[in-house]
Amino acid sequence: MIVVNLDVMMAKRKMTLSQLSEKVDLTLANLSILKNNKAKAVRFSTLSAICAALDCQPGDILEFVPDEDSP
Repeated sequence: MIVVNLDVMMAKRKMTLSQLSEKVDLTLANLSILKNNKAKAVRFSTLSAICAALDCQPGDILEFVPDEDSP
């Protein structure tokens, strides 16, 4: 499973969802879906814009967590 740690990075940068939304030109609703781990996919262009706005790497936002059922 891929976990999105957007909220962690936003807290480190002291940035609100509204501020990030303005910087990356995405709706609050779409960012909220991503932040709350409800997204099924993310475009590279979106990930790139978020990383630029938060001055981070994709690995700072995305984390692979093995399923409990996986060997």
